[in-house]
Amino acid sequence: MPTLLPGKSRTAVSQPAAASKGRGRLSSRLLRGGTEPDPRFTLANERTFLAWIRTSLALLAGGVAVEAFMSGPLAPDLRKAISLLLLLLALVIGGGSFFRWLNVERSMRHKQPLPLPWIAPVLAIGGAAVAGTMISFVIRG
Repeated sequence: MPTLLPGKSRTAVSQPAAASKGRGRLSSRLLRGGTEPDPRFTLANERTFLAWIRTSLALLAGGVAVEAFMSGPLAPDLRKAISLLLLLLALVIGGGSFFRWLNVERSMRHKQPLPLPWIAPVLAIGGAAVAGTMISFVIRG
């Protein structure tokens, strides 16, 4: 818990790295030292991580739904291609979200600039590939 500065009601001071010694060996290895960031920033980072996980789960559900329920309107090869694209995108987004969370947490602890979100362009390109595949089906069909 951050301590308050004297005479200031809402300004918090970061605790030194010694406060994270109670975290455990795995946390120490993953986070690589630094000072504890403001808990609000850590919690915001976790909320962003969870948003990426929700997106990954939605893509996973979409891939399963396309394969399970689109056998009538879509040709088998097209159905498999769209389903596979969605499932691969879910895998990359879900796995990448952990590394995004970890890199942001490390940056905050070492007071470095935040890393660029490489997951966003991957999601945009993957979504465009799925949409392009569907558009080509509609135009041909």
